[in-house]
Amino acid sequence: MFQRAKPLRALLLLGLAMSFGPPALADDSPPMPRPRPDFATQPEPSAVPAGQADAPTNADAADSSDSNADPPDETPDDLAKLGPQPRPVKLVADVTEKGTQIAGGLVWRIFNALPDQKGNLTLVAKSSEAAPTIDLKPGNYLVHVAYGEAQASDTLAVRGAPTEKTMILDVGGLRLNAAIAGDIAIPPNLLHFDIFTAGATAAERSLIVGKINPGAIVALNAGIYHIVSHFGDLNATETADLRVQPGQVTDATLYQKAAQVSFKLVTQAGGEAIADVDWMVKERDGKQLFAESGSYPTLALEAGNYTVEAKRAGKTYTKDFTVAAGNPVEIALQTGGS
Repeated sequence: MFQRAKPLRALLLLGLAMSFGPPALADDSPPMPRPRPDFATQPEPSAVPAGQADAPTNADAADSSDSNADPPDETPDDLAKLGPQPRPVKLVADVTEKGTQIAGGLVWRIFNALPDQKGNLTLVAKSSEAAPTIDLKPGNYLVHVAYGEAQASDTLAVRGAPTEKTMILDVGGLRLNAAIAGDIAIPPNLLHFDIFTAGATAAERSLIVGKINPGAIVALNAGIYHIVSHFGDLNATETADLRVQPGQVTDATLYQKAAQVSFKLVTQAGGEAIADVDWMVKERDGKQLFAESGSYPTLALEAGNYTVEAKRAGKTYTKDFTVAAGNPVEIALQTGGS
């Protein structure tokens, strides 16, 4: 596996937010602030119980200079004395604590910190501006910001004076590619990636985002992620654990131990492929990987031993074969025998 990182700043100045794209949130349900990769992610519910939403995670970060910390020993009467007049609250998000302000691609959501009768938080404001100023009544809130797959959340106290809240996303970019061992290119249409939280076993990992095209930049909170590279739709996969650095784009190439394999049924060596053949490919232990009708199927298979069956006109033709990582190969079966 090849991996390198380069500064995020230059890409941000060129409009990195547009490359990452906006977060894929389908509605205004309170999103569960995603924990950093060292923790297990939880599914995004339709409504977040207040106790969970207020729970801190390593992904949550706020500028220590913010002037909206809760006043000590505050009582409900103290808050009521501020009156109902909304106060302006300016929201900004930075890549890192001392990094560049993010200029676009953000989605802000503000929830009332007091739960409703069902114990859920109510959305009170939403904005897709880079640095919105939102009028909020004095009170306590939860602010959540999303940028690509990176998220952060923190409490927000609105009091008498104008408030500015800076959220530190601690974000980096991950750009993935893959090749067959030996630096043999993989057609982009046969390649995609899944990104999971880190974990020693599949049961400990949660999918963050799937079916990522090669070369796409994904914005993520800094940390370690488990990557799965898929060459085709069968068993040709490769995995790696990659670290995303804050303020940097990490480029990584995974090397697949696989090859493309094409099959044809012929009447004689070098003959044309016969049409309308029922094909089946199995691993040597009998596990079926592929079944389809056609004249010339092409598959991506990881290195290993296989058996192919071709059925036509009531007859079955079988051949064992071995796949090695490398260039595409063709397997021919003859109606007169293997």
